[in-house]
Amino acid sequence: MENSLLKQLRKKADLLLIPSLLRSGQVLAVRTWEPATFVEIDLHLPDMDMEWESIPYIKFKVDDFTFRDYTPSGWDADKRTCTVFIDTGHNGFGSKWAAGLQKGDVVNYLKTERTNHAPDPQKWSVGLGDLSGLGHLLALEQMSRSISHFTGSVLLNERQHLRSFRESLDSRLQPIECEDEVGDGSLLQWVVEQKFHPDQTVFYIVGNNRLVSKLKRSLKECGFSSSQIKVKGFWG
Repeated sequence: MENSLLKQLRKKADLLLIPSLLRSGQVLAVRTWEPATFVEIDLHLPDMDMEWESIPYIKFKVDDFTFRDYTPSGWDADKRTCTVFIDTGHNGFGSKWAAGLQKGDVVNYLKTERTNHAPDPQKWSVGLGDLSGLGHLLALEQMSRSISHFTGSVLLNERQHLRSFRESLDSRLQPIECEDEVGDGSLLQWVVEQKFHPDQTVFYIVGNNRLVSKLKRSLKECGFSSSQIKVKGFWG
């Protein structure tokens, strides 16, 4: 737990250093899934120039001197709008920030950065992850449409979220229920059932760090090489 002096220093640094670096946008809409542990947030980011050579992410300010990375599921360059999907089912700065957003609120972000995730036009792109990585997986699907075959699966911890998933998204991602503690077993079973060709597939694993680490190890044990497995993990 932070002591009072550290909190004061963080607050001072935030006031002195951050404002000149921040850019802002506005919340256009918020859609909450039921149960209310997951939200879709439509944003207008008028100062944003977003490149899509590989999947980008945005570093949002969620508290004093505190930032969290969220991946837009797509980007409308003409309107400068996007949607981010955020898991609010745990007690963290980002979750609290996202759960409190309403239409018309101002959001601040520091910058955009890029991952090394981009579809290989010569191979199948397979996205795997939990709901915390849904925006990233949808972005991968969008990038794959014109250059690569795409499929994938996403874990749902709440059975009720299946309805919201189907109502909100037109996606090739297949939602599956998490039937083990972390979810790697459920996703691995799905992969095995698909019988992907070992030389013509690239996996993109996104989500909680424990899930990402365990699933990567399992895929390597199945014979897939490290070069075929790209990952991005989040603390949770």
